[in-house]
Amino acid sequence: SIDLEKIGFTPRVLKTEGRPSFDTKVFLKIYLYGYLNGIRSSRRLEKECLRNIELQWLLEAICPNYHSIADFRKDNPKALKQLFKLFVSFLKDAELIAGETIAIDGTKSRAHNSKKANYNQKKIDKHLEYIETKTQEYLSALAQNDAQETSTTLTNIQQK
Repeated sequence: SIDLEKIGFTPRVLKTEGRPSFDTKVFLKIYLYGYLNGIRSSRRLEKECLRNIELQWLLEAICPNYHSIADFRKDNPKALKQLFKLFVSFLKDAELIAGETIAIDGTKSRAHNSKKANYNQKKIDKHLEYIETKTQEYLSALAQNDAQETSTTLTNIQQK
């Protein structure tokens, strides 16, 4: 029910020649599955599409190659971030999370609240910035893994 073009995903244009392109929803399912299972490589995601029955069911037996999976991520990095933010706002609208600032002291003993255990708005803002940085690092790690896999393939071909 999400309008993917409004979020920033580039629409796929059907060409007169060749095979039709995959739907954006297919790639979103693959990347969300990969994120949940700790898979950061486009080649490993492609292998999972072929190997894992759960992912085959989710994708309705569609299996894009690793290059298509990597290109989707390269073409839509801002849209992926926007989708994550939209998901959090959906949770707030559905009242599954409140979205309020709450500080909790995690210690069990009374009257012992260290600076690490005490949260204020400044610390929460720093933590949100940390989460944003980690999201960017995750997307960068995906790009780096794809670059490493591509470079090793090319060097092996040149050696042979």
